[in-house]
Amino acid sequence: MMTHTLFVDAFLQNNRLDHVSQVMGYHSSYLEQFLKTQNYILRGDGPLPFDYRHFIAIMAAGRHQCSYLIALQKQEFLLQGGDQNWLRGLKCIPQKLRNLYDINKILAHRPWLLHTSHIEKLTKCGKDSWSLAEVVHAIVILTHFHSLCSFVFSCGVNQELDHAGGYEYPGGQPSRENHDGGHTAHSALRRRELDWTDTLGACPPSPTEPEVGITTLMQRMKTLSEQTEECTPVELAKRFENIEVQSAELGVVGPEPQETPADISYFVDDPTFQYQDFAKRAESDIHTFRVQDYSWDDHGYSTVNRLYNDVGTLLDSKFKTAYNLTYNTMGGRTDVDTSRFRRAIWNYIQALLGIRHDDYDYGEINALVEKSLKSFMKTACCYPERVTKKVYDRVMREFEHSEKVHVNLMVLESRMQAELIYALRTVNRYMTM
Repeated sequence: MMTHTLFVDAFLQNNRLDHVSQVMGYHSSYLEQFLKTQNYILRGDGPLPFDYRHFIAIMAAGRHQCSYLIALQKQEFLLQGGDQNWLRGLKCIPQKLRNLYDINKILAHRPWLLHTSHIEKLTKCGKDSWSLAEVVHAIVILTHFHSLCSFVFSCGVNQELDHAGGYEYPGGQPSRENHDGGHTAHSALRRRELDWTDTLGACPPSPTEPEVGITTLMQRMKTLSEQTEECTPVELAKRFENIEVQSAELGVVGPEPQETPADISYFVDDPTFQYQDFAKRAESDIHTFRVQDYSWDDHGYSTVNRLYNDVGTLLDSKFKTAYNLTYNTMGGRTDVDTSRFRRAIWNYIQALLGIRHDDYDYGEINALVEKSLKSFMKTACCYPERVTKKVYDRVMREFEHSEKVHVNLMVLESRMQAELIYALRTVNRYMTM
């Protein structure tokens, strides 16, 4: 019943029950937090004009060629009275908005490159200057939609009925379905299975790439929970470095996208600027981001709340809901403590972006997250536009659909938090210069 109520709320907010909400409906407690946060940053109190908010969302989605989100936000932009001329592309938007693009590009792909000079460029440019409150509002929107691209592609969310390329029911008529959360979410995923473009063609997984079964995974989690030996700080640092190096050597799954489609390219500048493995970064003066020095809980939360009232509370609830979400099940097994597996996923995503949790043993990632799942998550986080149905089907094969969606939610939230703490640390440094 709760999911049905949330679907009604989503419909009232968006004038549609969009496919993202349907798929998130597997996890109603998370969907509630997601809808509250998205509604607030796009339609609630805040320093940015409403048309700016939706155009910033378009700019963010453009970095990953996410036509689904671009189409939705174009509609919202026009409904908010946005200038249709802006939809002709970046060359037609106000200079103030145009000045935001470098931050958009950096946060989407290499957030460690963000510098106080980027903030200064926005806040000290004459009549087109941004207030710090506006900058933070824009950063929240950018990070929300960058990470939402990861979810859209990794779950194969397809276009809405009224969008070009949208799903069409056989015979042009929708089927009559029960509208409880699980069934609606499952039908959205079934449409994904039917429509998800797989440029490589469907084929069974290679027998040379065996997947660790859930029984083995559960045993490893149990073994880790029973270990009492503590690693030295030196050993913990070494294990993090090993994960960094291994991640850099890990291939990306899925085909490289072809040339950016024309209707998306209008909103993209410098399309060749993409993710670079943190371990292979050219900038030797940029060090690993240590959470003990700047964390969301101790620093980011207060910084964002100070400059953009109440949004920190909403974001914090959303992060914690995704991180702590559990039904104590795994692939049909019950009474399973999944906390170590969830933490491994969360920390692996942030490690891809150069963030280290000093108190975490990164050796657990290698014990609990197999190579194929690491490769999937790296693609979903860093190159989401490359995820195909074949890629999705080859990982977590013993997991329920809802559990795969849960993993993708954690990728979304861990990535968003990572981008945010890079950005908010930079804002904080700028404020104390």
